[in-house]
Amino acid sequence: MSIYREYDIRGIYEKELNEASVTKIGYALASKIDGDYVAVGYDARSHSPILFEYLVVGLNAGGKKVLDMGLVPTPVNYFTNYQEWDGITPSASVMITGSHNPSEYNGFKITVDRAPFFGEEIYALGRECEAMELPKKVEHQVKQIDAKSRYIGFIVDAFSHLKGMKTKIVYDCGNGVAGVVLPEIFERLELNTKGLYIEPDGTFPNHHPDPSVEKNLADVKALLEKEGDIAFAYDGDADRIAVLTHKNNIKGDMMALLYSMKMNKPTVVGEVKCSQVMYDELKRRGANAVMYKTGHSNLKVKMKEIDADLACEVSGHVFFKNRYFGYDDAIYATFRMLELIDDGIDLDVELAKLPQVFSTEEIKVETTEAEKFQLMDRIKELLQNPPADFPTIKDIIDVDGVRINFEKGWGLVRASNTTPVLVTRFESTEEVEAKHYEDALNRLILEAKNSL
Repeated sequence: MSIYREYDIRGIYEKELNEASVTKIGYALASKIDGDYVAVGYDARSHSPILFEYLVVGLNAGGKKVLDMGLVPTPVNYFTNYQEWDGITPSASVMITGSHNPSEYNGFKITVDRAPFFGEEIYALGRECEAMELPKKVEHQVKQIDAKSRYIGFIVDAFSHLKGMKTKIVYDCGNGVAGVVLPEIFERLELNTKGLYIEPDGTFPNHHPDPSVEKNLADVKALLEKEGDIAFAYDGDADRIAVLTHKNNIKGDMMALLYSMKMNKPTVVGEVKCSQVMYDELKRRGANAVMYKTGHSNLKVKMKEIDADLACEVSGHVFFKNRYFGYDDAIYATFRMLELIDDGIDLDVELAKLPQVFSTEEIKVETTEAEKFQLMDRIKELLQNPPADFPTIKDIIDVDGVRINFEKGWGLVRASNTTPVLVTRFESTEEVEAKHYEDALNRLILEAKNSL
């Protein structure tokens, strides 16, 4: 059951994701889908095509036909749900990807009726798979579609006004699947680009494909310093982006502030880890800023619920409903950022106008899967009557873990939905206060641990 996670299914190839388990997943999933067709794509890992075959056997056994899009980024997989393929609109899609995990991992991101399949839906699917016998094989029913070309054409048309833009662009695909579409889009738009690690290679020979980790950006930063005006980097399945200037590594919340500059009083959804600067600045501009749970599935659902224009996670998931379909797409986000530059917006100047705050990166506190939620409950109890030396609490937001607002900033602690850790983050207008909040909350976490 450990492979069935909050947002997706994820595990180690052969050990956890093998012919039996994946065939059962396909068969069980088929019963959750009303229509006849499921679109399936996969990332660059060597075992992704093998898992594709296992999944097809299960889906076919469950009465579903498969639209095979082959090797594509996750956003291309999402894109297929909004397209007709010879008169067929898929009722669901599955992306076979380990995202930014090590090369031995793989998994499934599932969309049903254009909505994320996640949370209790995934856990229930897991319980069903654990209890079932292996289904019998039926006739292989797979139809190939060229989703990649359709997507490339869509992006080129949507950003045709950028054709011939002179900005010097450098980018790092990290040997992930961004390299399947991005170079062709750049070429067709006649942009001035230089790319690193474009060739998809699921062993990730150059660096780990996670652009939210600073050390993974070293090579593209060096290239930016020598030859570029702006730099982009992507995770393994191209649904997360890093944006770098000569002065800034622009996190997802600050990207949202930049993107929203060209929107008229938008509704923007952020997660609990986003800077207070983002929420305050959006409100100052007359926008509607909504704080919600971390997780790409959570944000997509919330966006649809309140008809939001934009959403973001600090880690680089950016979701556009404004002029797009409402899912996270690092390729599309690239061209929306270039569009701002083409419109004369100096990204560094705009960021310099914002109030200066001191923020930590995500800090992980090791625990166990069994203990992490108990630990969160105990922390919430302790916050009802905090220690005498605890910083003054203004209020607590408990939409996802606890975000504690103090007099000069905030601290966050939440249980990760994907790993056995608590995640903390701190921010203040004063560096010493950010450290003070961090130390105080760490003492509280330790007290909670000791009392379990």
